[in-house]
Amino acid sequence: MATVNRRSVMTLFTSPDSPDCHRTRIVLAEKELTAEIIDLSEQEPPEDFHDLSPEGTVPVLADRDLVLTNARVIMEYLDERFPHPPLMPVDPVSRAKVRTALYRIEKDWYGLLPEFERGEKTVARARKQLKEELLSAAPIFSAMPFFMSEEFSLADVTLAALLWYLPKYGIELTGPGAKPIQDYMDRVFSRPTFQASLTEVEREMRG
Repeated sequence: MATVNRRSVMTLFTSPDSPDCHRTRIVLAEKELTAEIIDLSEQEPPEDFHDLSPEGTVPVLADRDLVLTNARVIMEYLDERFPHPPLMPVDPVSRAKVRTALYRIEKDWYGLLPEFERGEKTVARARKQLKEELLSAAPIFSAMPFFMSEEFSLADVTLAALLWYLPKYGIELTGPGAKPIQDYMDRVFSRPTFQASLTEVEREMRG
């Protein structure tokens, strides 16, 4: 851990093709934070990496003596430590609504992502379920500029990362309900901060 503690800036260990890693990079971009981003697909992990992440998983954020190994925790820490621009509403009711949306996105949609690493039948089932669930949520996408909110929030960060990866999972949103989601994707994908967060691997997903 000593090596990381000597770093002059925050360090984010990441992978170029993981929605969980991508959403932490989106937050860094939104906050315009200076951080050393170490892509573990391009280099050997530093000697201290497995002390920081015993399971060898990413993302990992090292900030002075603090080490965080969960994407949601990293996002919330960055938003609270660097409050401008805010990525959560100020008032408790709106904040609770965004937290609820974030919980559902992670549980229902991110929860399907491990299925895409399994056998063909499992992948086909997960692909069908994720597509159907996204399309069924079309009224939510059309109700407000952002997901259940007037302002861009951590729920949008998490959702944008997932939606960008749909081509990788073989999902094309078509048919009834697709247009509100496509319009939403156009709004969030066109944000300069979102574009700045993309790795070359991610850009090629929609190249």
